[in-house]
Amino acid sequence: MLHTFVVLVRDTPGVLSRVASCFRRLNFNIASLTVGSSETSGVSRMTIVADSAEDRAHRIMASLYKLKDVLEIDDVGHHSAVIRELALLKVAAGPAVRSELFQLAEVFRARVVDVAPESLMLEMTGSSSKIEGLVQILEQSNHRILEMARTGHMAMRRGHHTSRVVAALSDAVITEATGGPILPAKRNYMAIDVAEENTAPST
Repeated sequence: MLHTFVVLVRDTPGVLSRVASCFRRLNFNIASLTVGSSETSGVSRMTIVADSAEDRAHRIMASLYKLKDVLEIDDVGHHSAVIRELALLKVAAGPAVRSELFQLAEVFRARVVDVAPESLMLEMTGSSSKIEGLVQILEQSNHRILEMARTGHMAMRRGHHTSRVVAALSDAVITEATGGPILPAKRNYMAIDVAEENTAPST
């Protein structure tokens, strides 16, 4: 089952590598990962899509919360959310087929962002299934895709304000050994993780 996590992290060198290594250690495959700025200075927002069993999502969150630079995690797949992806497709297009590609772009609400003598570039934003539908139609119509770039998922909960970082940083409940604050949710997941480790059968 695919889970979509929104992870807010301190913008420090190596944080992306540490987060990715956490998934590797747990043997979970990352289907897509996007990173960018958040509304808070010094905080980056990651959207991670990972394949895991339903009852293992909390284990991923607990392990991520062990990282000192992780501030907040939200499993948005369990809530009403807007999930989008951006794709750029460069398609072989001589004068004879260009009009057909313009029509396809209109049907799928894609934008033509570049026209060259032998190719045409489409930009499309939407769900993964919508992008895959366009790719499938292009291939079935014998249009050769020369290049394709996809961002992976970007997600945001509808109505709910995911980021409480500013308030949490100014009113921390407990303090890490390094002097940085730990959010209440992070503390709870760390406690769950410790409890599971203590109750796990010894080998």
